[in-house]
Amino acid sequence: MMRFLLLFSRQGKLRLQKWFTPVTDREKMKVIRDMMMLVLARPPRSCNFLHWRDLKVVYKRYASLYFCTGLENQDNELLTLEVLHRYVELLDKYFGNVCELDIIFNFEKVYFILDEFLMGGEVLETSKVAVSVSMEEADTLQETMEEYMSKPAY
Repeated sequence: MMRFLLLFSRQGKLRLQKWFTPVTDREKMKVIRDMMMLVLARPPRSCNFLHWRDLKVVYKRYASLYFCTGLENQDNELLTLEVLHRYVELLDKYFGNVCELDIIFNFEKVYFILDEFLMGGEVLETSKVAVSVSMEEADTLQETMEEYMSKPAY
């Protein structure tokens, strides 16, 4: 089971954080700082797996963003790389070649896609089509509500 998922830039700016186990704010800040220091200091051609405390850390760089996750010891690292890649594919499908600015300015959609894909640190939905349909339905609902709210009430 994943304990956390972090997205951060090469400059060390945190773009997304999702915690699947209860952790204090102080501990979250320490984990974020440690993950950034560990991952950003590694050479580009290094292995994407690390051991840190009692966790396995799996990370992958896509363009200027690092997708980093902490796993329990019994979890499969290669499967986690596939999960990270699937998440990037879902973001690409929704945003059309996702970039860091998409994540910054549409963070609520990024979290929504993550929540449709993962739940409690486990994969909830493996189908890209099912997640895309869910996103389309959510967008339609949001547009309908915006239309409804913009009309004057007599």
